[in-house]
Amino acid sequence: MIVGLLFGLLFLLIALGLPIALSIGLPAIGLMLTPGVFPATVPIPALGQTIIQLLFAGVDSFDLLAVPLFMLAGAVMETGGISRQLIDFSDSLVGWVPGGLACACIVASMFFAGISGSAAADTAAIGAIVIPAMIRQGYPAPFAAAVVAAGGSIGVIIPPSIPMVIFGFLTNVSIAKLFAGGMMVGILFGLNFMLVAMWISWRRGYGVRESFSPSRLGRSLKEALWALGAPVIVLGGILSGIVTVTEAAALAVFYALFVSMVFNRELKWRQLPGLIVRSQITAATILFIIAMAKVFTWLVAMQQTSQMLGNLVAALSLPPWGLLLLVMAGLLVVGCVMETTAALILLVPVLAALTPQMGVDPVQFGVLMVINLAVGMLTPPVGICLFVSCTIAGVSLGQISRAALPLIFSAFIALLVACFWPPLTLWIPSLIYP
Repeated sequence: MIVGLLFGLLFLLIALGLPIALSIGLPAIGLMLTPGVFPATVPIPALGQTIIQLLFAGVDSFDLLAVPLFMLAGAVMETGGISRQLIDFSDSLVGWVPGGLACACIVASMFFAGISGSAAADTAAIGAIVIPAMIRQGYPAPFAAAVVAAGGSIGVIIPPSIPMVIFGFLTNVSIAKLFAGGMMVGILFGLNFMLVAMWISWRRGYGVRESFSPSRLGRSLKEALWALGAPVIVLGGILSGIVTVTEAAALAVFYALFVSMVFNRELKWRQLPGLIVRSQITAATILFIIAMAKVFTWLVAMQQTSQMLGNLVAALSLPPWGLLLLVMAGLLVVGCVMETTAALILLVPVLAALTPQMGVDPVQFGVLMVINLAVGMLTPPVGICLFVSCTIAGVSLGQISRAALPLIFSAFIALLVACFWPPLTLWIPSLIYP
C-alpha cells in the first residue's frame, strides 16, 4: 500500500512538472511524517533527524566527487577548443565515406565520451560545432540534430561514465570494472549509428563527400594530439589502478585546463568562474536528486519491497532470459519517462538483487542498465540528448524524434547483442582484472 502510494505520488508530481528531485523527495518525506506509517512509539523529531541523516548519507561518498569534476572537465574542453580539434580529426579520418560529416560527428562524440562522462555535455560540445556545419553541407536540420543526439548518448556508455559511477556507488560493484565493461559496447553503438547515418545519407544524397587526404589526416592528428591524450590518461590511470575514479576526474580537469590554456590558448582566466558555476549547477542538480532518492529508497526498503519483488518473480516462473528481457523492457519504458540519475537511484537497489535469477554478472547488469537509460536519452518525452540537440538546431521535438527513429532501432539491436552475448561486456574486465 505504502509503496504503491509512494510511486503514484512520484509520477503525479513528475507529470505536474515539479523538479525531479522534489518529485522524489517530497512524497517520501511526507509519508514518513504521516501518522500511522511508522509505529506511534517513533516520535516525529526522531523521524526528522533520520531524514536529515539520510539526505547527508546519500551524497557522503568519495566516489561521487567524480560527478562535479567530470562535469567541469567537459565544460573546460568545450570552451577550450578541444571539442573542435576532435571534430576536425574525426572528419579527416572518416569524412570520405557517404555522410562523412555525420560519421565524423559520431566518432568525435566517442572521443569526447572518453573524457566528460556526461551525455548532455557531449551533445552540447559537439552539437554547437557540428550542427551548423552539417546544415551548411545540405543535411536537413532534424537529421543533423538526431545524429548529434545519438552520438551524445554514447557519452554515458564509453568510460568514464557518470551513471556508471552512480551504479557502482549504489551496489559496491567495482566502478573500474564497469568502465572496462562499457568500452566494447560503446564502440558497437558508435559503429551502428555510423552505419545508419551512412545508409541514410547515401540513399538521400545528404552531405558533401571529400576524398581521403593523408596530409590532412596527419595535420589534424598533430593539432588534436594533446586533446586525444586526455582519454588515454584518464582511462589508462583508472584501468591500471594508478588512480581512483575521483582522482582521474580531478586529473581530467587539470589536463583540460593545461591544454586549453597553454596549447590551444582559447580559454582565459576570466572565463573560469562562469564555467565553474554553469558546470556545478548541473552537478548540484544530480547530487540533490541522489540525496532525495536516498530517503525514497530507504522508505521503499522499509516496506520489504525486495521480498515482495522476489515473490513476484517466483510466481512468474520465467526462465532467466525471459526475466532479463522483462527487466530490460521495463527499463526502456522507464528511460522514456524518467531522468537517468533518478531512474538509477530508484531502481538499482531493487533490480540489482535479481541478477542471480536473471543469470547475469553484476558488471554486465550495470552496463545493461546504463545502456537502457542511454537509449532513453534518445526518446521523448524526457530524452535529454534530444532536448539539447533540438535547441541547438532550432527544430521541434517531434521533428528530431522522427529523424532519430532509425538510430533508436539500431541502438535496440546493440542492446540485444549486449544482453545475450556476455563477452561483449565481460571480456575486457576479465582481461584487465583476471
